[in-house]
Amino acid sequence: MIKPQPSGSSGVWTAAILLAVISMLYLAREILIPLAFAIMLALILSPAVARLQMMRVRRVLAVALVMIVTIAAASGVAWVIFNQLIGVANELPRYSQNIQNKLKAMRAPGEGALGQAAASINELATELLSIEAPAPGDRAGRPLPVQVIDEPTNELAYLRNLLGPFLRPLGELGMVLIFSVFLLINQKDLRNRLFRLAGLDRLNVLTKALDDATQRVSRFLLMQLLVNVCFAILCGAGLHLIGIPYAPLWGSVAGILRIVPYVGAVVSALLPFTLSLAVFDNWTHPLLVLLLFAALELITSNFVEPWLYGIHTGISSLALLLTAVFWTVLWGPAGLILSTPLTVCVVVLGRYVPQFSFLDVLLGDEAVLAVEARFYQRLLAMDDQEAKAVADLYLREHSLSQLYDAVIIPALTVAEQDRHKGALEPTREQFLFLSIREMLVEFSERTPSEKNPEVSAGRAFCVPANDEADEITAAMLAQLLDQAGYAAISFSLDDSLEHAVGLMNPGENDTFCISALPPFAFARARTLSRELQLRFPRAKVMIGVWGFSGDAERALRRFQPSPPAKLVTSLADAVKFVVNAGCPV
Repeated sequence: MIKPQPSGSSGVWTAAILLAVISMLYLAREILIPLAFAIMLALILSPAVARLQMMRVRRVLAVALVMIVTIAAASGVAWVIFNQLIGVANELPRYSQNIQNKLKAMRAPGEGALGQAAASINELATELLSIEAPAPGDRAGRPLPVQVIDEPTNELAYLRNLLGPFLRPLGELGMVLIFSVFLLINQKDLRNRLFRLAGLDRLNVLTKALDDATQRVSRFLLMQLLVNVCFAILCGAGLHLIGIPYAPLWGSVAGILRIVPYVGAVVSALLPFTLSLAVFDNWTHPLLVLLLFAALELITSNFVEPWLYGIHTGISSLALLLTAVFWTVLWGPAGLILSTPLTVCVVVLGRYVPQFSFLDVLLGDEAVLAVEARFYQRLLAMDDQEAKAVADLYLREHSLSQLYDAVIIPALTVAEQDRHKGALEPTREQFLFLSIREMLVEFSERTPSEKNPEVSAGRAFCVPANDEADEITAAMLAQLLDQAGYAAISFSLDDSLEHAVGLMNPGENDTFCISALPPFAFARARTLSRELQLRFPRAKVMIGVWGFSGDAERALRRFQPSPPAKLVTSLADAVKFVVNAGCPV
């Protein structure tokens, strides 16, 4: 379905609204970021709350139980990981000799080519540093300012300085939990208020939009959980095979840190890599760790995630990358974590609000151009190879008649409209018709005819109504009839129709098939139909108005007082009519 495009003034108004929304998102990020995380957490915990309610547990109690279990489970996992990390730190002094050997090797790379290059760089750096440096101060000779920082005077100030970096994250975590509790408890009330705010006349659209956004975000969170769990299992197993101590720990850390797109996997790889440098006295194990993480991340991020997330979120792979950068610039690391769910909401907004439909076009995974539009556009660009590739790709899953009816005939219709408006250059017009003719020949050779052994006198005469486009469609119909096992003859515009057909002496088993592309061929098709009926009264006349979307019965009245036997709008219907009319070979 083609969505209405905004006019110029509404486009400016939409851009102003979009700019205002982005400004509000940036200025109110201190509140919106915890709220966004709270909404994600509420979506994750909502099924558990609903399950408890089905067991006759009151909603407030159900929310409290779910939140307590969630906090306890998260705290338990964090405590186990923390203790494991403390154990790793306590064991590092055992490997101090390996660490010193690695540092010595890095400082003295050896006598080979790499060592000589490093020595040359060191000599150059020494010469540059030997140049007398200016006295401290700026170019004007003024001394640099010195800032004296007082040490904490008491234990309270020391504790404040120690806990200061952790207070902000803890405060944001508290806001997330509080928001989540209120969202879970007042879910129905908030939903009804949102409906009241939107208005009763938009209940249907808003309901669909909320359901669509909720389902997409929920599917994304589920897919992300499955991908990260599989990544953690594979990572832990690979590290265990390499021989890295605490392999399950590093696999779990990798699965958790992958919540942060693009960055989490790199950070998670640094921990086992650093440990491998300390534990082993060679470089093989550290390199294997890097190769393991690089291979898993490349496969996951380039193949698994684009396929899964694209299917379940409706966002293109390129849009996922670009929106990750956008939300990171807007909200920092929190925006990077929330980029995909937020983009899902933006795509849903573009799908259900006509003024923002461009967001769905830019970010969605649906084909921007229909097949017939891509086919016509590549022919306009005089790229017949890519146009043929579009047709071949469509032909893999559809029949030849479907290709003609759904792709090539709509392209010819648009070309006819452009030609009559003077928008199609003669060179491009000639290239378009010639390319389509060549494709018809290739399709004919690819799918051979299925001739019946019983021969009959019935024939089909495919006649163009007006111009070259009608001639091409007549050739298509003749090709389909021939492949179906029927005698079909296609005439060109240059043929003397009355003389050529007269020599064949059409009879009652024969059918004239007049090919016409609307809207410019109606008059000529009506005239030609009348002439053929007067000249050959025993033969049947069928008119194909290809791609006509109006009422066929009403269009048939335009051919009074001598209407044809049938008016069809697709090649498939034309073939069916000829079959029933009795034209088997």
